[in-house]
Amino acid sequence: MLYRINRKAACWCGSGKSYQECHAGFDKKLQEMKRKGYLIPKHKLIKNEKQLAGIRESGKINIAVLDYVSEHVRPGITTEEIDRLVYEKTKQLGGIPAPLNYEGFPKSVCVSINNEVCHGIPCQERVLEEGDIANIDVSTIYKGYFSDSSRMFCIGQVSDERRALVEAAKNAVMAGLSQVKPWWTLGDMGAAVNAYAQAAGYSVVYAVGGHGVGLQFHEEPYVSYVTDPDTEMVMAPGMVFTIEPMINAGAPDVWIDDDNGWTIYTEDDSDSAQWEVTVAVTDNEKGYEILAY
Repeated sequence: MLYRINRKAACWCGSGKSYQECHAGFDKKLQEMKRKGYLIPKHKLIKNEKQLAGIRESGKINIAVLDYVSEHVRPGITTEEIDRLVYEKTKQLGGIPAPLNYEGFPKSVCVSINNEVCHGIPCQERVLEEGDIANIDVSTIYKGYFSDSSRMFCIGQVSDERRALVEAAKNAVMAGLSQVKPWWTLGDMGAAVNAYAQAAGYSVVYAVGGHGVGLQFHEEPYVSYVTDPDTEMVMAPGMVFTIEPMINAGAPDVWIDDDNGWTIYTEDDSDSAQWEVTVAVTDNEKGYEILAY
């Protein structure tokens, strides 16, 4: 059993506290959940206070970069220029753009427009035009800690249909956040996202989801938003992951650009919208802390 450790020994989480005063009760709760048939997180997914503080500082840079970019987004700006702004501001603040050269990704940010679901690669030829909607996805490394968040932007005068999709995607994240509580499951959160999106007349992409984050860019668990309640991994205090559902105006099916191997599009050419937050599960009354948005 995980909790049959010398209770006076240093805790496995690296906090410097004794196991008894730190995670003994936590491990007992995990084992109780496991006996009931739930999937429980490994210890390596649980961040201690020092690690959470580091991720929080990384998140502050991520937020600042998105705030900075927000001041420059306008009709006529190229996605290459957005990439340059992200790179320069991140470096100025002491961070490193996490996407740059990650598994071969060539840029510092993802910019996905209209029917692009995610992983749009900036280039000089791609220009934001009046009426577009665009997702700008920023990820930061700061002193070895990772954060990740994205926002949607309406470029100039946008149709009512596109504006409604953007708003619904944001509300879907909020619906998911309402279900982030210690000892509940990721399935509870994902089911809430899906229920909201479907009620609003949209679909949720099932082929791409969120992920753990903090000590690496992408960690376990995979976070789906088309789940049933009371399924998937238990959300234990100290877990950090992204909530980033991709909401399509049409069907949920997608395809990947064979030419660049990254950009994902809607199969039916409908518009797609996404907001992303990095969230930590807590044991306080709220149940979570948003570390990047």
